Amino acid sequence: MSHARKPPLVTGISPNEGISWTKVTIRGENLGMGPTDLIGLTICGHNCLLTAEWMSASKIVCRVGQAKNDKGDIIVTTKSGGKGTSTVSFKLLKPDKIGILDQSAVWVDEINYYDMRTDRNKGMPPLSLRPANPLGIEIDKGKFPQKELEALFPGMSADFTSENFSAAWYLIENHSTTSFEQLKMAVMNLKKQANKKNEGSLQYVKGGLSTFFEAQDALSAIHQKLEADGTEKVEGSMTQKLENVLNRASNTADTLFQEVLGRKDKADSTRNALNVLQRFKFLFNLPLNIERNIQKGDYDVVINDYEKAKSLFGKTEVQVFKKYYAEVETRVDALRKLLLDKLLETPSTLHDQKRYIRYLSDLHAEGDPAWQCIAAQHKWILQLMHNCKESYIKEQKGNPLLHSPMLDLDSEVRSSSLGHLSRSASLKRGSSNQSSRDETWRFKAPQQVAFVEKLTKLVVSQLPNFWKLWISYVNGSLFSETAEKSGQMERSKKNARQRQNDFKMMIQQVMKSLVKLIRGALLPFSLGESELREYGGWEMKSELSGQWLPHVIQTVRLSYESLAALEIPNDMLQIIQDLILDLRVRCIMITLQHTAEDVKRLAEKEDWVVDNEGLTSLPSQFEQCIVHSLQSLKGVLDCKPGETSLFQHPKIQEEVCRLSTDIMQVFIDCLEQLSTKPDSDVDNAHLSADVSSSDLFGSIHEDSSLSLERRLLIVLSNCCYLERHTFLNLAEHFEKHGFQGAEKITQVSMDSLKELDQRLFEMYIELKADPIVGSLEPGIYAGYFDWKDCLPPTGVRNYLKEALVHIIAAHAEVFAISKELVPRVLSRIVEAVAEELSRLMQCVSSFSRNGALQARLEICALRDAVAVFLTSESNSSFKQALEALPQLSSGGDKKLLEELLNIFKSSMQLQLTCFQASSSTMVKT
Repeated sequence: MSHARKPPLVTGISPNEGISWTKVTIRGENLGMGPTDLIGLTICGHNCLLTAEWMSASKIVCRVGQAKNDKGDIIVTTKSGGKGTSTVSFKLLKPDKIGILDQSAVWVDEINYYDMRTDRNKGMPPLSLRPANPLGIEIDKGKFPQKELEALFPGMSADFTSENFSAAWYLIENHSTTSFEQLKMAVMNLKKQANKKNEGSLQYVKGGLSTFFEAQDALSAIHQKLEADGTEKVEGSMTQKLENVLNRASNTADTLFQEVLGRKDKADSTRNALNVLQRFKFLFNLPLNIERNIQKGDYDVVINDYEKAKSLFGKTEVQVFKKYYAEVETRVDALRKLLLDKLLETPSTLHDQKRYIRYLSDLHAEGDPAWQCIAAQHKWILQLMHNCKESYIKEQKGNPLLHSPMLDLDSEVRSSSLGHLSRSASLKRGSSNQSSRDETWRFKAPQQVAFVEKLTKLVVSQLPNFWKLWISYVNGSLFSETAEKSGQMERSKKNARQRQNDFKMMIQQVMKSLVKLIRGALLPFSLGESELREYGGWEMKSELSGQWLPHVIQTVRLSYESLAALEIPNDMLQIIQDLILDLRVRCIMITLQHTAEDVKRLAEKEDWVVDNEGLTSLPSQFEQCIVHSLQSLKGVLDCKPGETSLFQHPKIQEEVCRLSTDIMQVFIDCLEQLSTKPDSDVDNAHLSADVSSSDLFGSIHEDSSLSLERRLLIVLSNCCYLERHTFLNLAEHFEKHGFQGAEKITQVSMDSLKELDQRLFEMYIELKADPIVGSLEPGIYAGYFDWKDCLPPTGVRNYLKEALVHIIAAHAEVFAISKELVPRVLSRIVEAVAEELSRLMQCVSSFSRNGALQARLEICALRDAVAVFLTSESNSSFKQALEALPQLSSGGDKKLLEELLNIFKSSMQLQLTCFQASSSTMVKT
């Protein structure tokens, strides 16, 4: 039959020699798969299975029996591997005999000595059975090896009380170096001891001679009387006399041996008492040992001693033992109370808690110490959380913040991990206008932020031990093997199953307190009045800045991850997910609101410095502000495991869309405010300067006052850029960050921007076109001019030239700001002039030949000069104006008209060049 495992192999034993009942540790390989697998263990041929204790497959502990062989192998036999072999051996030593009066750490069997003392054939006193030094001289132990002596005297012994006593062995062992004179003295001592023994025997006989003689006389008299007469009287008197003799002998013996017997009884009682004290000294010393071990903290030793005493004396009927055992129980009760106090003491480590619970379990403490510890830890954690809140509230009231985190700063909060929570954060402040002066201010973190970091750190550091303690309580790993054998572990597991709901409520209460304390500090409006009184109390002087909320969200997220790693059920942690969702929503709302405030303040940063594209820094600042705001929300918008997208909630999506649209609208309102800002200090003197100067409007200092027309043009230029670039870029950023209503935001913003652009454009056109249009009619009829009676035309009149100069001035003003605006502005001005000129021509009742030619000349001159900016409306107006005139009847008039037009274009070639340049530019674009 083949075995599943290899045969056992013993490779070591410690110690490798000793007397019977020596405790040894056997080590090797394949020593069994369990206690039941071990079926045989022999040492030196003696079966030691009864005392064997299987520890592992490589270790067995047992006691050596009374083997016959002095040296032999250690053989282990298992069910799975069969009979094994051994590479080591064990040597069994013979124990030395211990006398009655010799000190010894073990109990000595006195039966042999008792037999010798009660042997009536030997008339020697008991104490002389084994004298310490029979020769009466100084003993000088030799250095002869014991093995050689055993080999030299086989079967003999050096013990003079032994039947195999060898005098030579005794002399070699104890007097190998003694001088001859000393040995002669030893012989004399032996002779004296022999004489004393003989004299003692004689004295013993002499002391009883009288009694023997009287008994002999009495027996002789009885014999004679019986022979003389066999009457009953003689028999009665003889009998009475014999009784008297015996009584007298008894009284005499009592008198002689009363003192000796009394001393003997006293010695026996003393010896018996000493024997009892020696045999049961463990129990008598146990109360004192318990006290000492408790003071040293050796609770394991106390528990082991108590278990041993309980098994030996727990059911004793001896009063002395009962008394001492009751004292032991008193000390153990005090130890139970001490351990329970240490168990419920806070703070404490998980290792200490498990250790104290195991001690109490081994001491069979009443109740359920493990559950008491769990309840105490739960109460302590809750108290720590509330104490943390109170300390920060007191600090807030005692040390108010000198700097508010709500300042208009572009702040960047340094990231802080949960493993190293900091109570301060750094804010970096910089200005785009002062890039060379980047300064950094360090503000103390708001108390609410520091409180949340401290609170989450506290919970994350304490709750894992609390959870692990419960898990150990459930699976029974808190208890020792003693508790498992006594059935206490099964009872504890049963209690744990019954208390699952209670523990679940504890965890939920901790989570609830954590969430509500954070809500009380950051989201007080989400709590009721009663909850706010318990979990709130903060001085909310200002709303917490959106710069800090992402930091808080990151802290809470790390806390959630740490708690989820403990395998706490998700339903218990759902309340934290709800808190994270509310914080994310609040962070987005606050950030967007603050962004709107920052955008509103951008109007104060407008420097009106125009670049080559006709733009100021305002659109770029607006885009950067929005992008920076969205980037700060990236971590908030991203969903961690277990989180849901914010835009899945319709109300949140609608509110975010509204706030985003408000930001765009705020900026549009800023543009309108900037464009229509009343300014009484506008100096228009520079308008008459050389319009060809490229630095006419571009070199104005940011603090100089601007005209309304210039502000309108700059804002219109910015509006064009916003519509074509900025708003489209922002739409991409909104979509990139997951904003569901990006299209709606862009569409509404575009519509509002176009409305503003149209209003500002109409305002500018009104400012520029009305003066030109208004000057046409007075100019036409200046000097009492009459279309019916006028001289032949000699050229274009001055009113038209002045109108063209104003149009050219408008062109120069627009061109200096933005080339792209020139066609749009000039086209509308030309439309207004053409419409007015057509109206004036249609209002003339009749034209003379010269008047018709003059009117056609002026209309054609104006039309040809601004031909680049003609639109369908302006072409229609010019057409209607020409149709109101009589047709040219002769070729001479046509020729004259052409010559006069050429002269006009030649004379105003320099002024009209701007229109050609604009045309070429427009064609290129």
